[in-house]
Amino acid sequence: MTDLAAPAARDFERELHEFCGEHYNNPLAWVRGAFPWGEDGPLSAYREPDKWQCEFLEWLGSEITARRFDGIKPVMPIKGAISSGHGIGKGALVGMLVAFLMSTRRNAKGVITANTSTQLQDKTWAGIQTWVKRAITKHWFELNTSIMYRRGNRAEWKCSPQTCDPDNSEAFAGQHNVASTSFYIFDEASNVPQSIFETAEGGLTDGEPMLFMFGNPTRRRGTFYDVLFGGEGKRWGLTRAIDARDCTFPNKVLIQEQLEDWGEDSDRFRVRVRGIPPKAEDAQFIDSLRVIDAQKRQVVVLNDEPLIAGCDLAWGGKDANVIRFRRGPDARTIPAIRIPGELTRDPSVLVNRLSDVLAGTYNGHRVAMLFLDSAGIAGSVGTRLRELGHTNLLEVNFGADSPDRKYRYMRDLMWGRMKDWLLKGAIDKAPRLEADLTAPGLREDLQQRVWLESKKDMRARDVPSPDEADSLCLTFAQTVAKVKKEAPVVTPQFHGLPQGWMG
Repeated sequence: MTDLAAPAARDFERELHEFCGEHYNNPLAWVRGAFPWGEDGPLSAYREPDKWQCEFLEWLGSEITARRFDGIKPVMPIKGAISSGHGIGKGALVGMLVAFLMSTRRNAKGVITANTSTQLQDKTWAGIQTWVKRAITKHWFELNTSIMYRRGNRAEWKCSPQTCDPDNSEAFAGQHNVASTSFYIFDEASNVPQSIFETAEGGLTDGEPMLFMFGNPTRRRGTFYDVLFGGEGKRWGLTRAIDARDCTFPNKVLIQEQLEDWGEDSDRFRVRVRGIPPKAEDAQFIDSLRVIDAQKRQVVVLNDEPLIAGCDLAWGGKDANVIRFRRGPDARTIPAIRIPGELTRDPSVLVNRLSDVLAGTYNGHRVAMLFLDSAGIAGSVGTRLRELGHTNLLEVNFGADSPDRKYRYMRDLMWGRMKDWLLKGAIDKAPRLEADLTAPGLREDLQQRVWLESKKDMRARDVPSPDEADSLCLTFAQTVAKVKKEAPVVTPQFHGLPQGWMG
């Protein structure tokens, strides 16, 4: 029995190696042949992957074929991004994809990540384990909760789950694979920090590199959004939003109920079913649609509207000092002034610049009031400006209690006023201002007050300080009186020198 089994096993292994080699550039054919479609078990009801999964695998095969990687000369990265509703089988495709890449590429190396550790371990990596164990090549690999590797070749032929914590960015760096394939897969990519994407991009310079993103589009910012919906996908071979109604696996009766309850264009239906971004994020204080409308709006400014300026300070950090201007509904006409933080370690630089602003004229108007962020040593800057003769400025403490009980702090009050103003105001189309306005979320407050997410919490999720928006919100610190029409200056007429005058 043993003597007969050994040659049969050798023949099977030889045929299996030939099968994987022949389908190096044909992932769809490999997936069709490597899994038990239609046989007894979990795949008994399916003859092959779903239509959209087949289309993805066909696209990948065409990209591989076009590059003709020879194991020596590096080729351009293969990059694809899929946004979708819930339940379409993204996890299944990720499992098939990992099984294909690891089985057809000697010494392949991969990193898998997701938005949270729970998602990564309990769903993404668990799904990969499930599909690898279904594959015809399952016996080639050792697979546990922390790594998948080819037996006997752990160091060179492996992939592993890695958290997307920015402190773990080193796990995404240096995965250069000159003679084979280096691949990155981002699941629920909408909430993966920008720094992780940037680090992974550095590993796409050698060999046959690949990067894939999958997820529900829960946010209107970040790499996932920019690539799929923000115009940054021109270097990506595939960017596609998939409606769950067009897929086999989701419950169509449930989807119909959701359509009736929520509506076609509700944020919940957009994200969970249609696979497109929400009009406003769940915890987003200022929705993107409000900002976009303000970018397009044309406004009329009355002559007596005062010119108000707001200055958000950085004090030597990597953030910028920003000065923004507003006259009534118009915060577009006068360009913002940005001073890099590293230039203002010496406060005299900022004093001189602000003095110029307070003394200057903008489109025929002087600054009626400059509201200055009181952080750091703003008090001494304000004192010095007053010594120079400027009285039209006022320091504002973002952390002071709000005089309006609907808001937690002064910062929250100013942002609330700015949010209301955006319904009738006009702003410029600076990308940073748009990102800043939509960046802060809300914190829970037992008294149901508006309490914005702190800058520290924003940095923890890799969102920069909203300097542009903070400078604009300062223009709402207090009401500034309308400009009074100046009385005409009467110049006495000259009737000649009086008699007896001696020059």
